[in-house]
Formats: sequence, C-alpha cells, structure tokens
Amino acid sequence: MKPRFDLLPPLAMAVAAVGVALAFIAPPDRVQGNLQKLMYVHVPAAWIAYLAFVLTLIGSIGWLWRREPRWDRLAAAAAEVGVFFTGLAIALGAIWGKPVWGVWWTWDARLVTTALLFFVYLGYLALRRVTEDRSDRARRSAVFGVVAFIQVPVVHFSVIWWRTLHQPPTVLRPGDPTIDHTMLAVLLVNLVGFTLLGAWMLRQRFRLLAQLEDLEDALAARDLELAGHSIETPKLEGRRSDV
Repeated sequence: MKPRFDLLPPLAMAVAAVGVALAFIAPPDRVQGNLQKLMYVHVPAAWIAYLAFVLTLIGSIGWLWRREPRWDRLAAAAAEVGVFFTGLAIALGAIWGKPVWGVWWTWDARLVTTALLFFVYLGYLALRRVTEDRSDRARRSAVFGVVAFIQVPVVHFSVIWWRTLHQPPTVLRPGDPTIDHTMLAVLLVNLVGFTLLGAWMLRQRFRLLAQLEDLEDALAARDLELAGHSIETPKLEGRRSDV
C-alpha cells in the first residue's frame, strides 16, 4: 500500500499542471473573456472544501461511534484542508467579482453563507486548540463537526433558495450541463487534479497529527517518570547506625 501512496504527490502535481495548462488554452467566455478562466481554480477549490467537510462529518460520526483516535485525526485533518480551500475560493471569488460586479465583496447569499462556513470551521479548529485533554477535545470537536456540516448544504443551495448575483449551478444540476462542453472537460481535469492535491494534503496532515499525538504521549510519559523520581526516599550513603 505504501508505494501507491508514494505515487500520490507526483500524480497530483502532474494532473494539476495539465489542468492549469489546459485552462490557458481553453476558449474564453463570450461575455467575461479570459477572466472566466479563474473558474478552473475557483470551482475545484470550492469542491475540495465541500469534500473535506464531508470527511470531517464522517470522522466526527466515526469517533462518536467507535471512540478511535484515527477518526478524530481524520476529522481534524479534513477540517484544516477544508478551511484552506474555502479561503482560497473566497479570495478567487473576490478577484473574479471585482471586474464583473464592480466590487470585491457584496452581501450576496452565496458569499455570505460561504464566509459563515469559513468562520464556522475556523471555530472548529479553534475549539481543538483550546481543549487540552485529548478525550474532551475529540468529543467536543465531534459534536461540533456534526452540527457544523449543516452549513455546507446551505452554501450549495443558496443560489437556488435565494435570488443572488452568483450564477446558479451549471454542472451539478439535473440534465445536460449548461456550460460549454470543452470548458467542462477542462474543468473536470482540474477537479481531478485538485482532488488529488487535496488527498495528498489530507494524508500529510493526518500523519502529522498522529506524530504529534505520539510526541504528546512521550512527553507525558517522561513527565510522569520525572515526577516519580522526585518523590523517592533519599538514600544516605556512607553512614552507619550507632545502635
């Protein structure tokens, strides 16, 4: 299994590089021109954020069910990846929105709900940092991770439930996608590339969290050992009783 995982970084970089190259040669949008090509990173970033938060939900439910550390590590690692890609999607959306809408930010339903999603999961990560006991941290984070996921479908369906400036779904919709099929093919390549990059980042964070837990255990064991030595009865050398 390990050699397969070792292929993940170069494969992810190769597919992502091909996707970016195709984005440069893809046809420009009839209305927005080449500015539309931000879509090839903006949409995959949002997709990876969704997928990461689904994994946080799965990891949270898994910990509540099995109480195994690996589920907590999965939830935490996925939340970190999700927050990163949510922030990337918001930043790219602002760059895209400035020339199209005339402003960097507007109180649009999709933008507002995405910002709330970002801050909700930042709160999740903050909760993990301020809770020292590992069991308490896992339990509280698991409950938070389940409740926080409610925000994900709210973000996705916001363009359907409310009137927004943001365009409605063009790919994840019933029937034939409304996007040009050449653009769709390039977008799908980028989706695969970014998914592989997200999986690589998730694996690295998962492994790092496991190593941090091992380090915490080693430090705790050392502290216990030192504390035990400090209360040993002193041994007096070179003295005999006169009795």
